[in-house]
Amino acid sequence: MLTPPRTVIRREGGIYAMERALRRRGFPHVAGADEAGRGACAGPLVAAAAVLPEGRRGEIDGLTDSKLLTPAARERIYAEVVARALAYAVVVIPAAEVDARGLHVCNLAAMRRALASLPVVPDYVLTDGFGVDGLGVPGLAVWKGDQVAACVAAASVLAKVTRDRIMVKLEEQHPGYGFAEHKGYITAEHSAALERHGPCPEHRFSYVNVATVSGRAGRPPRSRRPAHLGGIESMAHGGRAGSTVGVALGERLRPSALVGEDVAMEGGVG
Repeated sequence: MLTPPRTVIRREGGIYAMERALRRRGFPHVAGADEAGRGACAGPLVAAAAVLPEGRRGEIDGLTDSKLLTPAARERIYAEVVARALAYAVVVIPAAEVDARGLHVCNLAAMRRALASLPVVPDYVLTDGFGVDGLGVPGLAVWKGDQVAACVAAASVLAKVTRDRIMVKLEEQHPGYGFAEHKGYITAEHSAALERHGPCPEHRFSYVNVATVSGRAGRPPRSRRPAHLGGIESMAHGGRAGSTVGVALGERLRPSALVGEDVAMEGGVG
């Protein structure tokens, strides 16, 4: 497996400098991966991967970490990433699977499968914060990668916008929690709603605050979800038995091969 020689990337080179340096070293297709929803106590975990084209087509005005953008800016940049990317993929893992398998396991699996789902095979992979093994290509975990590498920032926006859209839809299905506003993260309003209504099926019962309100705090994390709320099989929406197949809201589903037993995928080639 090839690895690039040591390269110095200067901060003044901007968010595209890392990918330019890797291309000069013989890695033309650099993929970035990131997630959204890791810290939320309700809703799915969403991971995305993206490969941006070389040159001006791959330079998106205002692209940065999705958390630093306004909702309007995220929507604009999301549309540009979808239109310009050489390839992108989004994986959605529902709350029941986070409870059943554990957050970190699901996080790694989601990013790994998003990368494996890319129609364009990457030559090098950049991930935000921590490494993902089992990719078959060289990679690098980049501290604050969504602020220093364009492809990671693009993946960050894809994941964040996809998840935010899902949470708005979940507010319609489970009114009273404010999912459309706080997107499932722990806020004073969300905590008050949990106390008032108790958890809904979209909450993560493996999280202490949800387990406490539900009266299941004394149970091991993976057994906190009540059986009547269902597990992985009962949450299947399509594909083979036990899978959870869906699509980022607002985008049409593109045909793709199944790459895992517990993921929902959407992606495309620009």
